[in-house]
Amino acid sequence: MGTKKQYGNADNYEQKLSRVMDRLGIKNFSYNFDRFGCWVEFRYRNDLYRFEHSLEKAKAKGINLRYGSDAFAQVVLALEDLARMVERGIYELGTWVAGMKFLPPPIEMPNFIKFLGFEKMPSSKEDIKERFRQLAKTLHPDAGGTEEDFMRLKDASEQAMKWFEERKHE
Repeated sequence: MGTKKQYGNADNYEQKLSRVMDRLGIKNFSYNFDRFGCWVEFRYRNDLYRFEHSLEKAKAKGINLRYGSDAFAQVVLALEDLARMVERGIYELGTWVAGMKFLPPPIEMPNFIKFLGFEKMPSSKEDIKERFRQLAKTLHPDAGGTEEDFMRLKDASEQAMKWFEERKHE
């Protein structure tokens, strides 16, 4: 199954990861590695943590790794070191990982949402409808606005509604 790499058989590190997570008291975790890097993700006290490593990160530190499975081995070995510290009473796992919570990348706010004047993502289609009504009071040609500005408002509002509708199914 696994192939011989710089750090040995990748299957061995998959098994070692299971043992390390058991030592840390972590029952649910996931991981993946490919040609260029790896990640290990787990929940501890309902918070998500993620350890990532790659050939590129290693190279930046002057470490020459050849395979993504080598990066995976380094992550597993680092987690094993952490398990040793916890077992020896040097650190509590919660203390050590407290500053490492994994946050998903921020959602890039589309221009049509920005055009509607939102500084953060609206939480519902109703927020968009309300913002449209507020802006229409000043941008509608009958209220002193221009046809062009009102059409841009209408288009941005329609795009935002469609965007929300598409995400409802994700």
